Amino acid sequence: MEFIFRNATPADLDALLSLENQCFEHDRLTARSFHWMVNRAHASLIVAQRDSQLMGYALLLFHRGTSLARLYSIAISPQARGQGLGKRLLSEAEASACAHDCAYLRLEVRQDNHTAISLYEGGGYRRFAQINDYYQDHTHALRYEKRILARPAGSARRVPYYPQTTDFTCGPACLLMAMAALQPGRALARREEVQLWREATTVFMTSGHGGCSPQGLALAAWRRGFRVLLQLSVQGPLFLDGVRSEDKKDVMRLVHEELCMELVNTDVVQLYSKQIDIARLLAEGGQPLVLISCFRLTRSKAPHWVLVTGCDDDFVYLHDPDIDHSRHRHALDCQHVPVSHAEFQRMSLFGGSRLRAVVVLYRR
Repeated sequence: MEFIFRNATPADLDALLSLENQCFEHDRLTARSFHWMVNRAHASLIVAQRDSQLMGYALLLFHRGTSLARLYSIAISPQARGQGLGKRLLSEAEASACAHDCAYLRLEVRQDNHTAISLYEGGGYRRFAQINDYYQDHTHALRYEKRILARPAGSARRVPYYPQTTDFTCGPACLLMAMAALQPGRALARREEVQLWREATTVFMTSGHGGCSPQGLALAAWRRGFRVLLQLSVQGPLFLDGVRSEDKKDVMRLVHEELCMELVNTDVVQLYSKQIDIARLLAEGGQPLVLISCFRLTRSKAPHWVLVTGCDDDFVYLHDPDIDHSRHRHALDCQHVPVSHAEFQRMSLFGGSRLRAVVVLYRR
């Protein structure tokens, strides 16, 4: 009898858990994880059924607002092995990724799982990284990627990755990555992450810690010896609309004015424009930090800094310093993330003022 492929339902949870326990000794998905994937996650859980029995599954996770999918897990029942089910599940996973407008599919595999490695390499997947001590038993993982659209991608710039270590240091984390990209070998340390935040912070949030303003990040980069371009679409203090207290607004204006006065005494180039020509900035040797709205990624209406690592005809590639572990993401899921040009233009507009803000670093 032929395999039937369909999306998993809550009725499959017991069979999925049984299959998981048959196939894996370590790093097993739990009943709670399967329940989340079936009912709530931004994911696709495809099952293969034969004779009313569940014989395999492929689990895909999607990165909202991007063109990236991750093959999180694939499992095949011992009774169905050697029958081409792995290849068919992989094909079903790629079709699902395409249906979700994804252009890239990424995965990791144990370095000693030669059967799976042969499956992926035979399917056109390219190895691009190794993660040491990745699995529960300390086995290394190999990282693979396949572009599931026909057109080949341009190469992304070599940019080291650094995850923000607090909820409010996305800007400093991006600045650390940009400086290290332009000065290979430069250390990426939490001490400097916090120091950069202290230099560039604002008080635009109504409570808690403030983030970092474009002017503050530009000044911090300039003080460290980089040429800097600061491009904005809005003049004046930013994020005032999100604050009710007039006293807080006054403080924000004072902070903004002080930063602007400091910028006058630098050679930071300031440009006011509504357009971002990422291809030109990269071609000129720049390393751009871009302010985006998190709504396109997480449905949270918060400003967030990301780092552009490259672009081609189809995509802008981003390092996102925020690793959302609640969505089963790892650092590699947040590196060189492909975003369509149209989606990038939408996410790089923030708030009712449709603010665009870019801080571009160059070598001197």
